[in-house]
Amino acid sequence: MAADRGLFIVADGMGGHAAGEVASEMATRLIAEEFRPARGMSDDELMAQMVGAIRGSNEAIFRRTLEEQDKRGMGTTVTTMALLPRRYLIGQVGDSRAYLLRGGVLSQLTKDHSYVQEQVDAGRLTPEDARTHPYANVITRCVGSSGDVVPDLYFGTLEAGDLILLASDGLTGMLEDEQVREIMMMDVDLEGMVDQLIAGANARGGLDNITVILLRIEEVAPPTGEVPAMRA
Repeated sequence: MAADRGLFIVADGMGGHAAGEVASEMATRLIAEEFRPARGMSDDELMAQMVGAIRGSNEAIFRRTLEEQDKRGMGTTVTTMALLPRRYLIGQVGDSRAYLLRGGVLSQLTKDHSYVQEQVDAGRLTPEDARTHPYANVITRCVGSSGDVVPDLYFGTLEAGDLILLASDGLTGMLEDEQVREIMMMDVDLEGMVDQLIAGANARGGLDNITVILLRIEEVAPPTGEVPAMRA
């Protein structure tokens, strides 16, 4: 995570505890090194740099799985948010999610790369059934499992007062969206919200590692290339 540059990353590793930690650390570090937007970049240039950073981390992780026997099968989800003047850009692979709370309405900004999401899209499962499906944790795309990966990209606008949540499925698999919204609406500081989110997920089973990043947009920067003011 490079908060000083307005870059935030959730990476949830897989492939055994030790290997998963290696994959998530590599992805976070390499993306932060490679994604460095400059003033005046076009949307196409920003998107190309985000895709390049994620694909570069994928290549490095995959190469390591081939070179080290104990790293075979490792990989990681990646949800990367870059705060730009008046906007955000998200690059996503896997099922870690980004949410936006604005005006009391919680919106999921990303779509999971998962078996159950594909079944929901095909009309074979309802979102409610997907949450309790035995294959709910099976993802269909991750960073590091093959020689290349295609991330999904999302652009959106920012407004003063926005609350942004990035989280692994250790949180979103335990809490319903409405439960997340209720906690994010509490009259507490960001640290208190994070504590409440993690406590809520643990109270409902806590079946997986929980990673949470919570941001509040204090003000939206004028179009001068500066990063929006925020708290994290």
